[in-house]
Amino acid sequence: MRPAGPAALALALACGALAAASAPAAADSSACTHDFSGPQICVRLDGQGATNSVTGIWTNPPPGTVAREVSLHVDGRLVSTATATLSGRALLHTWASSDLGHRTKVCVTFRGSARAACQTTG
Repeated sequence: MRPAGPAALALALACGALAAASAPAAADSSACTHDFSGPQICVRLDGQGATNSVTGIWTNPPPGTVAREVSLHVDGRLVSTATATLSGRALLHTWASSDLGHRTKVCVTFRGSARAACQTTG
């Protein structure tokens, strides 16, 4: 049997990524914006079901940026704004664990970027 070529491998990986992106968040999950040519914004949920801490991450902030305002939105409603600070090469801020509800859309946005990263709780 002949090994799968690069196209078959790429298709298999893309299908796996699509399935993972459409599933509700379980324990310790994350999602990022998909346009890699611009700001890469991510949201990470750490927890299980409705109870999670939320981390907003900007993986490629503008050079020289050490802090930036980040906002947390739950089901489209602004819940909190905080200051994300530089950690390594990324800006990040973590909100404490709380009951966000089941099947709740959680998004983070950063001042200076029109992009939002969203994840749905389990």
